[in-house]
Amino acid sequence: MQPHLLELTDVSKVFETAGRRAEVLSAVDLSVARGEFVSLIGPSGSGKSTILNLLAGLDRPSGGSIRYDGRPLDGISPRIAYLTQHDSLFPWLCVEDNVALPLDIRNIDRQTRRQAVGDILNKVGLAGYERHYPRQLSGGMQKRAMLARTLIYEPETILMDEPFGPLDAQLKLVLQAELMRLWSGSGKTILFVTHDIVEAITLSDRVVVLSRQPTRIKHIEEITIPRPRDVRDVRFAPSFEAHYKALWDAIEIFGTTGREIAEPVS
Repeated sequence: MQPHLLELTDVSKVFETAGRRAEVLSAVDLSVARGEFVSLIGPSGSGKSTILNLLAGLDRPSGGSIRYDGRPLDGISPRIAYLTQHDSLFPWLCVEDNVALPLDIRNIDRQTRRQAVGDILNKVGLAGYERHYPRQLSGGMQKRAMLARTLIYEPETILMDEPFGPLDAQLKLVLQAELMRLWSGSGKTILFVTHDIVEAITLSDRVVVLSRQPTRIKHIEEITIPRPRDVRDVRFAPSFEAHYKALWDAIEIFGTTGREIAEPVS
């Protein structure tokens, strides 16, 4: 495994509003290697999105430290991209202009932008939809456009917050396969938040289980299913059942673990 690219050491996060204090993260330690695909799972409100916001530089930890490539992470970094769960396409821009936006901000010349947009739209299966507006696209196509805009400026690390959450099961499989194809061999590092255990196993090198608040890392599952993986067949891999059981047992739901829900407490 390559040296660590992302390092969270004893990270805590406290929110104070209207005189109330909420400790969301407590003593979180996590290291992610360059080129690794790591998923975060846990109960709702366990701080998954908070961790991504800290890594994106949108917020600062209350305690502890975050390092990127050996240096303190201080604010937003152009080396880190953030793909949120919400639709962030601008409705007044066509697909081509939405995807080109990061290059436009960087003052990349028009010809280079057009070539880069054409290449990335072809990779994500949106060639021919350059002049369509978001309202003219299906939900899955909008997700592809958002992914294309994230990838176009070649970030080293991509933070993904439930990007496929609201989609139907069949479309999720298609986009999971697309993500795997684009990530494989790219050397990019991905930190992926999901509530879906199967999705986490399918995509990840490791799955990190977060506890309820104040959140700590409760369990880390190394996924041993060989790559490349066919997203349709991962459930049939010999080690899938063991991975699923370990993750289900570790997740706390309504203050109990998956095991406690599945098995009555005597």
